[in-house]
Amino acid sequence: MNFRKGAGLALLLASTGIAHPALADVLVDNVNGVTGDGKGGVEHFEGFLIDDQGRVAQVFHHGEKRPKKVAYQVDGKGRNVVPGMIDAHGHVMATGFAKMTLDLSMAKTLDEALSRVTAWSAAHPDLPWILGSGWNQMQWGLDRMPTAAELDRATGGKPAWLSRVDGHAGWANSAAIAAAGVTAATADPKGGEIVRATGSKAPAGVFVDGAMALIEARVPKPRPEDRDTAFGEAQLALLAQGVTAIADMGTSIEDWQAFRRAADLGNLRIRVVSYADGIDNMVLIGGPHPTPWLYADRLKMNGVKLYLDGALGSRGAWLKAPYADAPGTKGLPRMDQTQLGNLMSRAAIDNFQIAVHAIGDEANATVLDSIAELSATYKGDRRWRIEHAQIVDPADIPRFGQFGTVASMQPQHEASDRTMAEARLGPQRLAGAYAWKSIAATGAKLAFGSDTPVEPSEPFVGLAVAISRQGADGQPFNGWQPQEIISREAALNAYTTGAAYAMFAEDRLGRIAKGYRADFLFVDVDPMLATPAQLRATKVMETWIGGQMAWSAAKDRIIPEKKVEADSGR
Repeated sequence: MNFRKGAGLALLLASTGIAHPALADVLVDNVNGVTGDGKGGVEHFEGFLIDDQGRVAQVFHHGEKRPKKVAYQVDGKGRNVVPGMIDAHGHVMATGFAKMTLDLSMAKTLDEALSRVTAWSAAHPDLPWILGSGWNQMQWGLDRMPTAAELDRATGGKPAWLSRVDGHAGWANSAAIAAAGVTAATADPKGGEIVRATGSKAPAGVFVDGAMALIEARVPKPRPEDRDTAFGEAQLALLAQGVTAIADMGTSIEDWQAFRRAADLGNLRIRVVSYADGIDNMVLIGGPHPTPWLYADRLKMNGVKLYLDGALGSRGAWLKAPYADAPGTKGLPRMDQTQLGNLMSRAAIDNFQIAVHAIGDEANATVLDSIAELSATYKGDRRWRIEHAQIVDPADIPRFGQFGTVASMQPQHEASDRTMAEARLGPQRLAGAYAWKSIAATGAKLAFGSDTPVEPSEPFVGLAVAISRQGADGQPFNGWQPQEIISREAALNAYTTGAAYAMFAEDRLGRIAKGYRADFLFVDVDPMLATPAQLRATKVMETWIGGQMAWSAAKDRIIPEKKVEADSGR
């Protein structure tokens, strides 16, 4: 740092390793800055001024005069500055709990997964259940789901429940199935499937979508202190990747209380915009309407998250035609259009924003039908959100441009899922798969996220995928369905201004511009010039929120806030 007026205070804070408070007239200068311009393009700048409320007061371009008197100055030393990344779709508490339980995401074979289960159980003998997530039978080269009998070999009789990587299926051992009282006589619940043993009605071990609740009802519930720890783990992981705000999809009342506890103690650094897990939680959290912005724009509940179908990997996504690799099923719809419309109407009547999970082409068509129907009654700026929109019938793509629909999509899913999507759909049904450019061309706003913990919340990896449609191995050579590659400018905006728009925050978040919250990153690459490989390797050096450093690579920890503003109530 270079210091002017107030150097003594700033030097004292710097020497103690404490991030400076947001004081008046903080000049961040000598940077290679890029931000969305609010019109779909980008703007370059060299410095900006932060006021005492943690907002940007002025942005400086080449040759423009800087103020002569400031409280202190941060010398960027020519480093790259971008707005804080906004994850438009994640699961905050699930991200934290994934770091506290068994992680199977790196297991390449079934045997490796079982070895990890055995090791985890031995390392945690006092835990009543073995809990974990991240398994993927496709990654193991299996053309079937794993079984309870296989899991029994690694669990020693202790109940085990392990969520699939997409969160839409769970793998139980015999002890967990017995604890839940599931037998051959147990019927499949609506919107779910109990995978059965070959030639039998007996549960084989995997429970898909709505059937997961049968086991989850018996899993020990986290204590409030467990939730607080999970939130801390999630917040650290997000800040380290440059995520300054996230849309939490599926917030329970217990999750909301964890966010409030963190904020009350001054520990809420990241900005969380919640979408309640169903109507009941919506009413518990918001009551008669969405909440205002709380804790200096750190927390808000906007609306409700609804599930219409499952995921491709577990064949729960609702398709118009049968699965190419399972002709006996079109997926697992969680409800029909009438039921969906009733729930959407219940939320819309009290002005809650509605976000609907839809992955298959039939699910997306059904949501688009419901949006068209409800828009005749519920006027105004609704910003109906479709979450994922992974597989869309090309005939339905133009409908995204109607009624202010937001396409909330996750680039990393394309790179991870492309070979699986080919197997599930067949080559003739891929034209509307992960169709970012086509959907954006209709006028629909793109909002990019990660679906963390399904994928790591790594926005710069997402940027690399968005501009290349390639995996970390650089394959396929020209990109998968390369006609859907989008520009760097469009990708950066989808992670900033587009994501902010999707959560009704475009007037305060997503840009480095006058009046916006000073949320920004120092990174080691220029995203407008970096290759996809360089974007994947991007290092976030510092994460700033509201004009204060919240995380730095040098410390690798959350830096406490030194000044807490009262609730804005706006």
